[in-house]
Amino acid sequence: MSLSSALNSKIFNHVHGNNLVYNICWEDPRIDHQMLNLGPNDNVLVITSAGCNALDYILKGCNHVYAVDMNYRQNAVLELKKAAAKLLNYEDYWQLLGEGWHPDAEKLYKEILRDAMPFDAREFWDKKIYYFKNRKRTYYMHGTSGFFARCLNGYINFKGGRQICEQLLNSKTLEEQQEHYSKLEKKFWTPLMKWFLNRNTTLALLGVPKSQRIQVETQYNGQICLFMKDCLEAVFCKLPISDNYFWRVYMTGHYTKDCCPEYLKEENFLKLKNGLADKVTTYSMSVEQFLRKPELSDNVKISRFILLDHMDWLANNHFEWLVSEWESILQRAADQTRILWRSGGFRTDFLEKVEIDFGKGVKEKITDHFQMHEEETASLHELDRVHTYGSFHVADLIR
Repeated sequence: MSLSSALNSKIFNHVHGNNLVYNICWEDPRIDHQMLNLGPNDNVLVITSAGCNALDYILKGCNHVYAVDMNYRQNAVLELKKAAAKLLNYEDYWQLLGEGWHPDAEKLYKEILRDAMPFDAREFWDKKIYYFKNRKRTYYMHGTSGFFARCLNGYINFKGGRQICEQLLNSKTLEEQQEHYSKLEKKFWTPLMKWFLNRNTTLALLGVPKSQRIQVETQYNGQICLFMKDCLEAVFCKLPISDNYFWRVYMTGHYTKDCCPEYLKEENFLKLKNGLADKVTTYSMSVEQFLRKPELSDNVKISRFILLDHMDWLANNHFEWLVSEWESILQRAADQTRILWRSGGFRTDFLEKVEIDFGKGVKEKITDHFQMHEEETASLHELDRVHTYGSFHVADLIR
């Protein structure tokens, strides 16, 4: 490993090992649901991220959601959301998580929420509940992704683009969006911004390791900034912005009741309060460690795996871990299992190299046991409101 690669790896590991990285989920559950077809018998494993989508999946009526993340801080975010849904009234719940701040955040935490959370979550929020105390710098402007959002917003303000941003978010038609974005684009895509977005340190703030950057650049003419530019153009010029709560929250610091994740809507808040929140459980460990937990009954089978993009990192850094993870997935998979994942690149060719024993005494490629849904996922990927991934994949596991 070169000195540059070693340094980039150290920076990435420091960011992920010592910080809350994601304060919201950056995967669009709307397109997930088009493929997941969740039913009352489905057990779901999802990498937690910020827990928004774990709550979204349980609201769709599956049996149980197992939220797994190696970063306990990510699970702490989900535990706070669960506790708030169970113990707060809707007004306080919305103020805290919809507006991203609450004048009595510390009091609500200490007197109501704290004792309802596990030790790791309490340990995190004992130090970080101040994230919710500042109206001007809400919770959504904290963590490493929040710091990135603050940098971008500061730059937009510096360039005099705030009014254009507001006009863009309030657009009623795609034509209006395109008009406002073209004005913002001229202010935003300067040589300085391109230099900033091209830094590995900047990408680490967003949870993008160098290996994933290389994967994107290999398949995108060697230009990570061009990929980002095209992503933003797709978001703001080709898709309606009115319900894009992902970008709205990072451009304003808060949601609106007309533009927010499902778990924040009042009717869904009541469902979570009335028992659904308890059907989401968190585990601070790797996917493989969870799947091999001796405490899990052999009868617990997972029928839906939502693996986000972590296989990109495993494939480039610890391929043997990727193989072992797939062995554990096979052991825990239910009949008619469906697996969903995303990638920074446009292809996940590395899966062709993963070989495991499917019970015949010989190792076979896992991809030989996939029934892919390439046309459907390619079409859905174009509708992704986040648009920061290169590709979206779904496979049915055939034994």
